[in-house]
Amino acid sequence: MNGHSSLLIQALVYLGAGVVSVPIAKRLGLGSVLGYLLAGVVVGPFALDLVGEPGDVMRFAEFGVVILLFLIGLEVRPALLWRMRTAIFGLGAGQMAATTAVIAAAGLAMGLAAPTALAAGLILSMSSTAIVLQNLEERGLRKGPVGELTFGVLLFQDLAVIPLFALLPLLAVSGATVHAEGGHGGTLLNDLPAWGRPLALIAAVAAVVVAGRYLIRPLFRFIAAARLREMFTASALLLVVGVAALMELVGLSPALGAFLAGVVLAESEFRRELETDIEPFRGLLLGLFFITVGAGLDLAMAASQPALLFGLVAGLIAAKAIAMYAVGRLFRQSRGVSATTAVALAQGGEFAFVLLGFALSAGVLDADLVRLLTATIAVSMAATPLVFAAYAKLSENRGEADAEPEHLPFDEGDPDAVVAGFGRFGQIATRLLKANGFKVVLLDSSVAQIDLIRRFGWPVHYGDATRLDLLRTAGVEKAKLLVVAIDDPDKTGEIVEAAREAFPHLTVIARAFDRRHAYELLKAGAHEVERETYESALNFGRRALVRLGVSERRALKAAVLFRDHDAQLFRELQSSFSLDERYIQATRASRETMERLLQAEMARMADDDDEEDDASRRVEDAVRRV
Repeated sequence: MNGHSSLLIQALVYLGAGVVSVPIAKRLGLGSVLGYLLAGVVVGPFALDLVGEPGDVMRFAEFGVVILLFLIGLEVRPALLWRMRTAIFGLGAGQMAATTAVIAAAGLAMGLAAPTALAAGLILSMSSTAIVLQNLEERGLRKGPVGELTFGVLLFQDLAVIPLFALLPLLAVSGATVHAEGGHGGTLLNDLPAWGRPLALIAAVAAVVVAGRYLIRPLFRFIAAARLREMFTASALLLVVGVAALMELVGLSPALGAFLAGVVLAESEFRRELETDIEPFRGLLLGLFFITVGAGLDLAMAASQPALLFGLVAGLIAAKAIAMYAVGRLFRQSRGVSATTAVALAQGGEFAFVLLGFALSAGVLDADLVRLLTATIAVSMAATPLVFAAYAKLSENRGEADAEPEHLPFDEGDPDAVVAGFGRFGQIATRLLKANGFKVVLLDSSVAQIDLIRRFGWPVHYGDATRLDLLRTAGVEKAKLLVVAIDDPDKTGEIVEAAREAFPHLTVIARAFDRRHAYELLKAGAHEVERETYESALNFGRRALVRLGVSERRALKAAVLFRDHDAQLFRELQSSFSLDERYIQATRASRETMERLLQAEMARMADDDDEEDDASRRVEDAVRRV
């Protein structure tokens, strides 16, 4: 067995390339997806040729997409579908229709037959679920308006795959030759007449739904009763592999079958356990999938027809971005959310590869066109992290002019306080201030957060609070208090230092990440600091004491004493703070002293409680004797 034919050697090279390239790409700000793709290009058959043809590893790595779709399916509950109905069935359907229309029109202009142009438009309207979600996750956009809209559109695309499998054969060019090796090669559908294939597909889907509802749940209950974690993990993987194999047997995408299985189990009591058990396999196999996509890029074709290929890639990205932006604005989304969503979805997708193979086997598209579109999709996927990074940089350089929300006028008059950062921390502080009648100006630099919060009626202003001109416009020169509540420790320090220097009259209180950060903020000039998890952890400990049988009075007293002693320790060690051995020894000594004081105080309170109990019993005895 030579090196190229060894699956283990291929996997070794792919994994080694990923381990080296991804950290480098992350450090360069390119994201992990582009790192995986570049690693695949370097080690693939069209560059260094370290592993030969990537087909064997690609078939294994595609299981990462299968697992991803299964996990997405687990999140698709009826309540979620209803809540996201506009994003899924409104923007999702609109994106697919608009993108198909634009690409089909372009295909007709390039001389393609109408059925071929329509088929290409439908296939290219798909976006990459794996790449899009990974990019949004790395940039902190997975939660919020952009993440929700993007997820809704991707979900609609996943749901649309089943109808596309039934529709594409109807677009077959008359007299076209069906390629046995593509799409359905070796499936049960080969021996069925044309009218029977859609029925077989529907039957396979129905089998997954029925089995998931009436067979899988009892099976998982039986396995769960054995209380063997590894057996539950094995059963979860068996479920995914089994459904994927069934779908492949009837010519459907394995990833689509896994998605359906996840949807069926979304309302089951085992949903969270399944997510926990399968999640570790997702990241590794997805990374391997991205590497094999990169390895599959035909650099020879790119070199022989560079203008055509890169023109098609640029046209695809532009067409999809314009179509999605128009649909977003049509559904009254803000310019920033529409633009970010459009850029995120402006590439081909994993299902497009599957649909291209199916279209080739059905005689809808010829082999040369399929090879060209495959290269176009692969390059567009590889370019996505770069396009997204360029868009983010352009938005940043232009002050996010195209991505920022609508500016609200600063018409609150002379504010009592300016709050920088309106996340979960700043919201609580602000509500307390406003409940007591103080005028507050709210600032935040997150477009997604502002778009979300404004839906609830909060007049949050967009801007970076490190800019002194923005603080002046917000009225900080006339305010009494600046509340710095952002979740970026470095920027918090910058704001505190700049504000204290520019506005000496202003009282500044700031959110600290931990004790060390709190000392740094005090050194920068903050009048007061609050460690973001301190009070919640202290209250959590008080509740734990109560659950362990300590009285409410003693638990509350213990929390108060802990707070007082910790505040004293914090002040005593402020001037000598560092991480050297002297500070560590002083901290340990002070902590031991505090624990002894707390134990002594708790013991005294326990004695007092016992005396009170004895007095109460004597009174009760006296009352009974009377």
